[in-house]
Amino acid sequence: MPSNAIETARAAIVAPEGTGMGRLTLTDIAEEHARSRPNEMAAICQQHRITYAELNVRANRLAAWLLAQNVAPGDRILWLGQNCHRILEGILAAAKIGAVFCPANWRGSAEEFAFVLEDLQPTVVFWQETEVGDKTRAARGSVSVNAVWVRHDTDEPGGYEDVLRSGSGDHAYGEADPDAPVLLLYTAAWEGKPNGAMIPHRAIIAHNLIWAWLSDIDPAYCYLNCGPLFHVATMYPMMATFHMGGKNVFLSRADPREICETVDRERCNGAFIIEPTISKILALDDLERYDLHSLKVWPTLNPEWVQITSPDASLWGRGGATGYGQTECMGLLTAAGLGGQGAHGRPVPGVQVRLLTPGGDEVGVGEVGEISARGLTVMVGYHNRPELNARRFENGWYRTGDLGRREPDGSLSFVGPRGRMVKSGAENIYVAEVEVCIATHPDVQEVGIIGVPDEQWGQRVTAIVVADPAAGVTETAVIEHCRTRLATYKKPSVVVIRPQPLPRTGAGIDYDALDEQYGGGGYPGSEQFRRNARF
Repeated sequence: MPSNAIETARAAIVAPEGTGMGRLTLTDIAEEHARSRPNEMAAICQQHRITYAELNVRANRLAAWLLAQNVAPGDRILWLGQNCHRILEGILAAAKIGAVFCPANWRGSAEEFAFVLEDLQPTVVFWQETEVGDKTRAARGSVSVNAVWVRHDTDEPGGYEDVLRSGSGDHAYGEADPDAPVLLLYTAAWEGKPNGAMIPHRAIIAHNLIWAWLSDIDPAYCYLNCGPLFHVATMYPMMATFHMGGKNVFLSRADPREICETVDRERCNGAFIIEPTISKILALDDLERYDLHSLKVWPTLNPEWVQITSPDASLWGRGGATGYGQTECMGLLTAAGLGGQGAHGRPVPGVQVRLLTPGGDEVGVGEVGEISARGLTVMVGYHNRPELNARRFENGWYRTGDLGRREPDGSLSFVGPRGRMVKSGAENIYVAEVEVCIATHPDVQEVGIIGVPDEQWGQRVTAIVVADPAAGVTETAVIEHCRTRLATYKKPSVVVIRPQPLPRTGAGIDYDALDEQYGGGGYPGSEQFRRNARF
């Protein structure tokens, strides 16, 4: 090929403008599905059954309505609600007009909702009354946000379906930049406050192909969205299923009976179902009514659960359903199914992984360094966090904040967060966030958070609080203080009040001493954590 032709081909793939043949966005995928599989089922949610042709029309209508509300490229669209097919529609509509869609944590408190509203400054907010209406109103009344508010769980005028009817379904949308952010997911608050990871088209598309390859997703695949879609562990299977032309089924939340009924009826193949939901399903007194064998599960889960479902024979399942990843990378960076001595396998296609010292040098075999990555699935940065972005992106590498070890055969083992973290069920709870919350109590002098092993949840959050006995601070008062400020799973389940100062090292609180005194342990990356594989 002549050199000028090579340069032309390269420009077609990487140039942000023009008619590059290598350019692909979520809009392109939605429109291709509408042409090539118009009558195939794309989404099922309650009474709604939507084909791929209908999905594209609905996304077009929503995009047209958003443009009429003066939503511009880069503007944020916020979802304050539970799982719904409208999340997928919202992402696709945002993709068509260059906006960014954010499904927020509906389990959060009114104070956490208010933080997200102030941080994002969304142009449009979609919200629901069921379960989150009171918190939404409280948050809306406490901040100043110039947004259009639309309730999605109503058929009344001004609701989601009503505004959808007002938009055009056949509008053709222009080329988008594959590197432009289209999805924003808030990460756990490892520095005291959540941060919104901005994920571009190319990261979602690349991870779709990676996950489809690892999990054997094809057009016949049916994915049950019962895990929270504000969590990347549910988001990326949904997007991969969409990309491959499969069927997405949506439940508002992980209700045990609804899961069984839906798997039985729709013959779902995949779902993010973990403890304690699995135990609740197994406890149903009429479980034998449901045929769950279409569901493919990982062999490391509860043996009773494995017995009534089917084994996951995919590359991911054969590897023990284990890998390392982050929201900031749209999910997985490594997978155990790719082999190796390391507990977390090798890097997935499309990314590079290095273990670096604080100075940026790569560590040797057997040594621990910070897991750092670059490649197709890495985010473009955090929303409105210039200083954090400067720290996390160094010399062309994204610094994850987690520690790993390179094994003799080149594979990787995750060691643990560089900062402290408690894992309760599927949720990452960063110590700093809970400590910041409790420290705002007027009678609390000091606080240290540890994780104590728990048979059902993996770990439970335990707060060691220093307070003057004369102040009369109680365990109940501390928990109630957190209840209105944090998502319920983040608040401590146990509070120990003590008058003595917390033990300290030169670096701050001596958490090892607190663990020893109060029974802490089982942290992510520890041997005890690895043994408790269901978490």
